[in-house]
This record gives sequence, C-alpha cells and structure tokens, in this order.
Amino acid sequence: MTPYIMEDPREAARLAAKLDSQAWVATNIRPLVEPGMRLLDVGCGRGHLAAAVGTAHPDVQVVGVDVSPARFEGQRMPANVGLRPGNARSLPFDAGSFDLVYCRFLLEYLPEPEHVVVEFARVVRAGGRVLLQDLDGQLVWHWPPDEHLERLLATLLLHLQKTGFDPHVGRKLFSFARGAGLEDIAVRVAGYHLYAGSILPADEALWETKLEIALPRIAEALGSRDEAAALKAAFLEYLRREDTLTHSVAFTVCGRKRPD
Repeated sequence: MTPYIMEDPREAARLAAKLDSQAWVATNIRPLVEPGMRLLDVGCGRGHLAAAVGTAHPDVQVVGVDVSPARFEGQRMPANVGLRPGNARSLPFDAGSFDLVYCRFLLEYLPEPEHVVVEFARVVRAGGRVLLQDLDGQLVWHWPPDEHLERLLATLLLHLQKTGFDPHVGRKLFSFARGAGLEDIAVRVAGYHLYAGSILPADEALWETKLEIALPRIAEALGSRDEAAALKAAFLEYLRREDTLTHSVAFTVCGRKRPD
C-alpha cells in the first residue's frame, strides 16, 4: 500500500507469488525490445522483474533502480542485469541513456507522479519508449455495499491519499504520458483483481498476508490496532461471501519519445 509496507520482506515474496513474471515479460516487454537495447526498471524492488526480463532477453542490458538498496541484499541477478539505488524523481542517469524505461505498480505510491513520468522521458533516448503499468480502483470497487466495511475503507483511503497513495492512478497514465511529451501512445486495460463470489483459498492467503503486513499503517489511519483488526476481518469476510464482487483493473500505457 505504501513504501512503508514494501520494506517488509513478506511483501516482496507475496508480490512475486502473485505474478507470472515470464508471462508478464512476454506480454509487455518482448514486443518492444531488440538485441543490444538498454532497459531501465524503475522501482524494481528486489529485482524480480528485472531478472525475468534479463533471463528472457540475454542480448539486452537491464538496469534496476530502487530507492531502498537494502532490498537488493542477497539477490543474485543474471549477468546482464544490474541493480543500483536511485530515486524515481531524480534518476541517476544522463538524458537519453535507455531505449526503454518501464515501471509496474510504482506511480500509485508517489506524490506528483506526473513529474516522475517526465523524468522517465528524460532518460529515454529519442525514439525510445516509456511503459507505465498501474492499478485503478484498488480497494475501492465492491458490490453489494457493506456499511461497516465501507466506512473503514473510506477512512483508510483518505489517510493513504495524504501520503501520496492514489487508488485511481491507472486512468491518469495516459495524461501523464502526454504531459511528458510522449507520442504514439497505446493504452491497454485488463482486469486485475476480480472476485465474484467466494474468494479462492490461495488468493485469500495472499490478501491475508497483505493486510497483516499493513496492520501498523492501517492502525495509524483508523486510530487503533483493534480498528485495524476489524477492517482486516471485515474485508476477508466480505471476500469469502458468495454474494459479493470485488474488482480492480490494470492500465498499461506505452508511448514513444519524439525522435530528434
């Protein structure tokens, strides 16, 4: 939910378990790369996706950047993948250093993400591409309404938005890409979370871990550990019900930097 949550090693393992990295690379990266290209993975975390890209494309160079170098500890990367610390708001690279810059589920956590996309455009070469992927409707869309759960979620989201979290950043990516001067912008939208009826046990376990990791931040938002535990219990119970639907969508936006 926030960078605070991302520091927990359980979150990195949970995110890796949720994602078929080979399928993600095949869908999002393979159509864009050619031998000899240099790619930048911004907000790479422990380098899970950067490693997958490097393994699938041994003829390219991948650089992963993350604001917390502690996440790199103990990680072994393919020979064509390097990890280094760096802030997305001010990347430690010269203009035009990369052929492709990409991020996944990063912008939802950052204040002023539109300025971050401008920074992506700065470090990509003329004619190169920037790929953005993020969620829309995270923790927001449920039916039928549950008054108790909706009250708790509304309070939590209001608190998180003050820290920079944006549950509707996905729909804004197209505008960010245009604002950064990108052209030939392609937009794809796909279902991400979709639980119609009772959630499957494997998905429930992932949500239980996510909420357990987030409990300290939820308690800050709601005012007590008891209220945080109440939200966790209410949310999981909602997902277990046979009559409920919860969903969010993932936006993928890819644009080209104007050639010189």
